[in-house]
Amino acid sequence: MLLALDVASSICTVVLFDPASDSVLAERVWRTRRRQTEETLPAVSRMMEQAGVDIDAIDAVAVTTGPGSFTGVRIGISAVKGIVLGLPQPPRVVGLPVLSVTAARFAPLAAGAGAAVWPVLQAGRGRFNWAPAPLDDPLWLPPVSEHRAGQADELAAALRTENRPVWLAGELTDDLRQAVQGLHSVRCIDPSPDFDLSADGRGSALTAQFGSMESRGESLVRLALRHLRAGSTALTTPLQPLYLLPPR
Repeated sequence: MLLALDVASSICTVVLFDPASDSVLAERVWRTRRRQTEETLPAVSRMMEQAGVDIDAIDAVAVTTGPGSFTGVRIGISAVKGIVLGLPQPPRVVGLPVLSVTAARFAPLAAGAGAAVWPVLQAGRGRFNWAPAPLDDPLWLPPVSEHRAGQADELAAALRTENRPVWLAGELTDDLRQAVQGLHSVRCIDPSPDFDLSADGRGSALTAQFGSMESRGESLVRLALRHLRAGSTALTTPLQPLYLLPPR
């Protein structure tokens, strides 16, 4: 069984996946107000109970490593380390940057449309983190050096240098939408409103745009599985936060 957690931002996801049946057994998605400390482990416990699976059945764990809120990133990694220590057999552990998880959800659809994916994440005080995702790397793990940071107008300026259509996917704001409004090659996709529409994270807004597509949690576990099966560097890199600024 594969357990995956993404609690690095205001929208949190925990998901349980069974590789044998190639299916999501349970998934919980919720909004938080920097309460990951109180909410994450109870959410995992309720999800495992819902699935009827004992925690000892977990043999692989995935977690997002950042960027994101310092609290969320720290709690996600700490929770995973605690779970791993409590298991009878050490599981395989995969740490994944938030932007790679965001890009993975939309990359297949964007590639079919001949577009590039630029995942974006709110970084507080009107700032954003982003990175252009490569079209030909399903195991993309952007290091700190590939992450970009800036205000909405700086992101818009970067988009003007892209010579392909772009899907700007992730946590968008009205200011960012306004900054890119004149860029006709840019399509804005914000999955976050979806989580107000559906209790299991499979909302109606994205379904209306794209038809059937992976939920946030399913995208996370399938990306983790690709890394597990490829024996990628994500399995051997020490599990540590990906901070773009010093913790406050």
